[in-house]
Amino acid sequence: MSIFVPMNMENHIAQLLYRYQCVTVPGFGAFLTEIQSAQLHESTHSFFPPKKIISFNSNLKNNDGLLVNHIAKAEKTSYEYAVSAIQYEVHNWEKLLQENGFFSIRNVGSFSENADKNLIFTPSDQTNYLTHSFGLSAFVSPIVKRELFEEKIEALEENITETEVIALIPERRKASSYLKYAAVFVLGLGLTAAIGYPVYQQHIANQTILVEQSVQKQVQNKIQEATFFIENPISAVRLTVKEEKMSYHIMAGAFRDEQNAQKKLEQLSSQGYKARRIPQNKFGLYPVIYGSYATYAEAEKAKDEIKQTINPDAWVLVESL
Repeated sequence: MSIFVPMNMENHIAQLLYRYQCVTVPGFGAFLTEIQSAQLHESTHSFFPPKKIISFNSNLKNNDGLLVNHIAKAEKTSYEYAVSAIQYEVHNWEKLLQENGFFSIRNVGSFSENADKNLIFTPSDQTNYLTHSFGLSAFVSPIVKRELFEEKIEALEENITETEVIALIPERRKASSYLKYAAVFVLGLGLTAAIGYPVYQQHIANQTILVEQSVQKQVQNKIQEATFFIENPISAVRLTVKEEKMSYHIMAGAFRDEQNAQKKLEQLSSQGYKARRIPQNKFGLYPVIYGSYATYAEAEKAKDEIKQTINPDAWVLVESL
């Protein structure tokens, strides 16, 4: 009979929730995460940063190797021992549920049973597992009080007293002599413009004709010397299109045997999927994916179709490969 050293299962699950969207506890169920955008509650003046919402699916019980390999590496033990330790921990959870009707996993959530003996999961809101929101916390903004300035304006208007109106009467000066000289000067300018303007226009027209003739002559010379051979052709321009980054992948499975991974790849390829194998992970497994996508929305849509048709255990891996 094996004696299991107590291990911090809660801590191992929490560490994986920061990095993955699906953490399966073999024989018990899977914790799934979904990103929720920032929230603003106007009624309470509260702001909540983006976060991961945790849900639980009791139907996903198959061992995908993620939690087992993580525990084996963290606890520096064997793969088989980690599997047995998880089974032992699951047995303790089920025992607590039967005896108390309730048990909790710290920083993850709590479990209870309804009248039909179905598991009810209530996620914990104490920890935000979205790494992009690290350092951000919810806060409540104080109500902005807007002062009414109308009363102040009315009070100021009441205090305004009538002021004396000062009439400014400009001094009149005798300017009749200056006006006479100005009239004579303006009349002289008008006569000069009437005589000189037609002469100026004729001069401009003659100069324009000469310039146009010169330009036409130069154009004709260039046309006669033109050739269809380009001595210094412009070099070809190469446009480099940046490949769109595919960071969302739908997992088909992770295999300890590389041959099994290759068989799975060939099977999916024959079914029309853009499947591929990704490098061996640090747990010694060979992952196979159905395909990669540029956005989370595209990956979620494809995952739902796969789960409804061939693989209910498919999940999305977020990682830059």
